[in-house]
Amino acid sequence: MSRGALPWPGIERWLVVLVALHSVGVGLILLAAPEAGVRFGGWPGAEPLFFVLQAGVFHFVLAAGYLLEHVLYRGISLLVVAKLSALVFLTACWIFMDVPWSVPFSGFADGAMGLAVLAVHRLARP
Repeated sequence: MSRGALPWPGIERWLVVLVALHSVGVGLILLAAPEAGVRFGGWPGAEPLFFVLQAGVFHFVLAAGYLLEHVLYRGISLLVVAKLSALVFLTACWIFMDVPWSVPFSGFADGAMGLAVLAVHRLARP
């Protein structure tokens, strides 16, 4: 490593772990406190409860996929596709539907996470 160069592969690994931990956190909130979680996000309630719980499990599955792909193959494809898909979907919902504050916030946050991982991945793999 040259003087002043950042250890991009290590930064990439930590960034993927942080994104996965974010998904685990969202999953935990949706599973452990679904009513409080959706109310915090601006929704009136968690009915029907099934879909909120399903979303919580889905976040765990994604987090596992991010980590498995990165640890086994140094890949980020699932993470980038999931985050940029979320950006597109949530932005479209924000534009075309009456949704609470958490929808555009989550869309832009997901997009930022995906683009940050992609940028660092490119620096880590010249």
